[in-house]
Amino acid sequence: MECLSNRIRTNFDFRNYGHALEILTEAFPEEWSELQDALEAFSISVDELKKPGGNESPIPLKFDRVLYPKGWREIRISGDLTIFKYPRAANKKRGHFQDLPDDQIEIKGYIDGHNIDFLKKKVAFDLEWNSKDQTFDRDLLAMRTYFDCGIIDVGVIVTRSTELHDVFKKITDDKGKPILQKYGASTTHMDKLIYRLDSRRNGGCPILAVGIKKGCITGVNE
Repeated sequence: MECLSNRIRTNFDFRNYGHALEILTEAFPEEWSELQDALEAFSISVDELKKPGGNESPIPLKFDRVLYPKGWREIRISGDLTIFKYPRAANKKRGHFQDLPDDQIEIKGYIDGHNIDFLKKKVAFDLEWNSKDQTFDRDLLAMRTYFDCGIIDVGVIVTRSTELHDVFKKITDDKGKPILQKYGASTTHMDKLIYRLDSRRNGGCPILAVGIKKGCITGVNE
């Protein structure tokens, strides 16, 4: 991780699968530099942590503001599968086939509904701050599908470091209850992602997993 700044190394946890970091560094230096810019600029206040999640959360917008002006875009792909059947040519030995198929099968929607938060060139980037942990299965399936189709060469997933649970125990909402109740064990955090990556649910797609650590939170009383 020598290529990372001290602030990024301190405030984020990194897990490298399939030489994702090496691919980013060597093959996509511009895109990797832009992702580092987004990480460098990233911070969360205690007030922001208390706000509702989902589309109302201000946290995903922080990445939008940095990456969208640089050409990163949310992408959804879909595709049909066409299967051609080539029979063996008449009066030919095994392994010799006609030049044209005599039949074909089309499977509509063979690939459909695979979303990526940000895509630029052949780098995919997803943010999962506080969703159900099954969302990681969706993200990894999307990235491995993009990879298998030759659309991307590497994926990056940013989520909460599991150490933030200790911080959330200390921060209380307007009713005096710890905000940990809305950041439960079954939501997206680093341990849930690492479990799936160790199980190779990313298939052959190289993945860099990034965990947001407590150094990114401002206004926490120690």
